[in-house]
Amino acid sequence: MDLTNLDFQQARIKLVLFKSRLRSVIYGVREPDEALFSLRLNPLGEWLYAIVKPRYGSIPAVTLLENELSRMLDTARSLVQQHQNGKLEEARLGLERIDAHAAQLEALLGQVEQAALQ
Repeated sequence: MDLTNLDFQQARIKLVLFKSRLRSVIYGVREPDEALFSLRLNPLGEWLYAIVKPRYGSIPAVTLLENELSRMLDTARSLVQQHQNGKLEEARLGLERIDAHAAQLEALLGQVEQAALQ
């Protein structure tokens, strides 16, 4: 299955949804779901492992994308732990780190998209 621009747009939407869900957890609106922090169960990770890696795993940016996603999920888990430990302000301030990871993921998605759609 070849990837399309729509596939990459959906991946970007998955990233935005992740950030929204994480913010909801950090601000106490919802309970954390362990799948949110799992590299393989997170919606963006599912897309990466089911669609991208099998076909385009040889593209160097795919490995970088996987590594950055893993770092973002680790950061998110750490922020939720801070929140659960009563360090609410620190957890909320840490969302800036998530934004930095997300920006890096956006750039890597662009690189993968460019390589895959050539």
